[in-house]
Amino acid sequence: MLKAERLICLKTTACLYVDEGYVMTTYILAIGNSFSRDATAYLHDVCENMGLSVHVVNLYIGGCSLEHHWSNIEKDAVAYQYQENGIVTDRYVSVSEVLHLKPWDFIVTQQASHDSGWFDTYEPFTGLIFDYLKKEVPNAQICMQQTWAYEVDSNHGNFMRYNRDQQEMYRRSKENYTRIAKDYGVPLIPCGDIVQNIRKHPEFDVSKGGKSICRDGFHMHYLYGRYALACTWAKVLLNASVKDCTYIPKCCETEEAVDFNLLSLVQGEVAVI
Repeated sequence: MLKAERLICLKTTACLYVDEGYVMTTYILAIGNSFSRDATAYLHDVCENMGLSVHVVNLYIGGCSLEHHWSNIEKDAVAYQYQENGIVTDRYVSVSEVLHLKPWDFIVTQQASHDSGWFDTYEPFTGLIFDYLKKEVPNAQICMQQTWAYEVDSNHGNFMRYNRDQQEMYRRSKENYTRIAKDYGVPLIPCGDIVQNIRKHPEFDVSKGGKSICRDGFHMHYLYGRYALACTWAKVLLNASVKDCTYIPKCCETEEAVDFNLLSLVQGEVAVI
């Protein structure tokens, strides 16, 4: 497979260019934590299923906040687990090392979920990180992932900061991400909105006996939650036609069989973005 001319195609035209055997690859880098792990676990496979060539890397530190990311950048810390195309490796890297490994088209970051509802935790770190990324990788499109609110019955230790109220956490987080995206003129991947919309369906409404879109009260369900996020990234970044996706999530961390009705429901929510 040969790589053709690169193209940024945020919500314009799908990132696939084929001409006499040439296929373009889109390079996506996430600088995040377990929530970006959830988002990128299936992204490569979902895109591949739709005929889109992508290379996806997630830089992972559990619970990592924007402040912590900036501290690591300043120290050039070799602190991130390198996760490539959904595969966890035992390699550890610094942000600076990875920025120059590939010709990144998109670089996505986020706030740690527990801090997402508190605007004073975003700055000055967002601005410092964005300035650094623009200097190091001027051709990349910087994006933010909107993280999601915890499940209504979550036992996460920081849920009390939101009065253990899912709607309060969702509202506060959404306001902050929207403000950051507007202030810096960067695209927002609306994963928080998608998750909340999925929860409106009785099948995923925990308060009515439905299945949780989370697996532990805050991380995404291995099948439906991770699939929802992958489709959301593919739709927003690549304008992928997710309604045509036939990928079936597979995860060695669960023996649960896929319910195709639930999968179709999730797919439908993403398709209308």
